[in-house]
Amino acid sequence: MNGEFLQALDQIAKEKGISKELLIDAIDVALVSAFKKNFGTSQNVKVSISRDTGEVDVYALKTVSEEVENDLLQISVEEAKAINKNFNLGDIVEKKVTPRNFGRIAAQTAKQVVVQRIREAERGIVFDEFISRESEIITGLVQRKEKNNIYIDLGKTEAVLGPNEQTPNEVYNIGDRIKTFIVEVKKTTKGPQIVLSRTHPGLVKRLFELEVPEIQDGIVEIKSIAREAGSRTKIAVYSHDENIDAVGACVGQRGQRVQFIVDELRGEKIDIIEWNEDPMVFVGSALSPAKVINVTVDKEINSAKVVVNDSQLSLAIGKEGQNARLAAKLTGYKIDIKSQSQLSNL
Repeated sequence: MNGEFLQALDQIAKEKGISKELLIDAIDVALVSAFKKNFGTSQNVKVSISRDTGEVDVYALKTVSEEVENDLLQISVEEAKAINKNFNLGDIVEKKVTPRNFGRIAAQTAKQVVVQRIREAERGIVFDEFISRESEIITGLVQRKEKNNIYIDLGKTEAVLGPNEQTPNEVYNIGDRIKTFIVEVKKTTKGPQIVLSRTHPGLVKRLFELEVPEIQDGIVEIKSIAREAGSRTKIAVYSHDENIDAVGACVGQRGQRVQFIVDELRGEKIDIIEWNEDPMVFVGSALSPAKVINVTVDKEINSAKVVVNDSQLSLAIGKEGQNARLAAKLTGYKIDIKSQSQLSNL
């Protein structure tokens, strides 16, 4: 190595945001391993790189001993004092043992270390960027499909949309631009692993936050979401301003705001419910579009009994029980629905 190599290290350190000293320290450690591997020695050695010239020297480290049992690791008192009279028993003597052709090995090793550290630094930068975006929406391009996984190109890296995070009946074609929810960012030896979702309730929440200014401003609050991805979502909203209609703000003029979200979710139905601190009112609203006659609740066991007209029973329960199931998730109450005729026959 030479001065030009050190100048290159300076430039790399500035461009990649890596400490030059950390790079040199890493090269030192790698050169020790390279020396032992190439010259088959069990000596204790250290490598020194001149910060001025880039010259590399290898030193054997030997302990000053009365009796030398292993001349690779020990040095006699007489030999040590011949080097420097101040050496005493137990001191460590550094003896220069740089091989003639070690410069070539050092240059190759240093290059490998720098490349590896640059790769690690770039992975670290990507990880830091995306870890701060967990639970956010991101737009990417469908890049490839492999073993039921969809890989999304996010520009600086790719992320995975696993089979459990894909919305049933959605088709993802190569080149499609789609919005996904960042569920988790993991640090791995191969770089950051970014887990995406199209099924997470957080995707709906973030879409409403993007589309409804009143939510962005904190006037309207999303209280809870219940979702069966690809089919139906119920979302409970509340206005902190009595002059602002929370449901109307989310629906938008002529339904434009909610329609944008429905289109993004490829036709998923969305029921927007007004949240109410009175669980009887909230449970009744959550069963929309069904009309309820009466609601009684037991707060201690989070249970609600609901009465509806006979004509509203199937609507309240929903296809395969979906409406009642989502209402229960939305409110946190176990809901028992009865029609008037069922109630009279009890």
